[in-house]
Amino acid sequence: MTDSAIAREYPTVPIYGIPFSKMDMQGTVAYLTRAIEERKPHRVITGNPEMIMIGLQDPGFYRALVSADLVVPDGTGVVWTAQRVKQPVAERVAGFDLLHELLRVGDRRGWGVYLLGASQEIVDAAHAKLAEAYPGIRFVGVRNGYFTDEDDAGVVAAIREAQPDLLFVARSMGRQEPWLAKHGADLGVPVMMGVGGSFDVIAGKVKRAPALFRKLRLEWFYRLVREPWRFRRMLVLPRYALKVVKDGDNVLKTR
Repeated sequence: MTDSAIAREYPTVPIYGIPFSKMDMQGTVAYLTRAIEERKPHRVITGNPEMIMIGLQDPGFYRALVSADLVVPDGTGVVWTAQRVKQPVAERVAGFDLLHELLRVGDRRGWGVYLLGASQEIVDAAHAKLAEAYPGIRFVGVRNGYFTDEDDAGVVAAIREAQPDLLFVARSMGRQEPWLAKHGADLGVPVMMGVGGSFDVIAGKVKRAPALFRKLRLEWFYRLVREPWRFRRMLVLPRYALKVVKDGDNVLKTR
């Protein structure tokens, strides 16, 4: 049985073998709340077309995607793909919004949270903002994301000792998902999730796209206008769309 064929407690659509959840935000939060209550480790990926394209070229990254306990449809391109193959997801579940929804629940329940990633200045600023917004959360650890493979054992040990309910990791895409896949079992955290640049947004260094752009599925365009240096990276989106159109029903086949 492949990782993507593992029986899951929720409906999925297999986009290139990656099991994207069909749950809406409310269902996703309820599912992860149960995971925390049961102390059942879950590695969560906020999936998008760029991740899919990287995974199709990088076997190690692909394994990190298909072996995750939950892959939510973060990118609008994923939502579009699911609609195209007639297996629609309930809605886009953006990682930034999921982070805040989980913190809202945790605020009422006194959950412990560990923030790992970004520069020390950014993670400290994000911590301050989140502590103010969610006073019921116990922030049990805050650490920057600038560490090497040689530091991994110490970082993992510190997280295990802190015993968080939620671990948010904000590193580059190529680092955070493989790192969590490699160390997830040792970390033993009920919900561990890569959140990319979310700490930068929370800290106020980067502005998130306005609600209208998000509603129109143009968040990528807003980011491109504000950060034109991302042009080459954004080229993956039309390449992905063309691949989906070309592959047709093969999109649903395992890689």
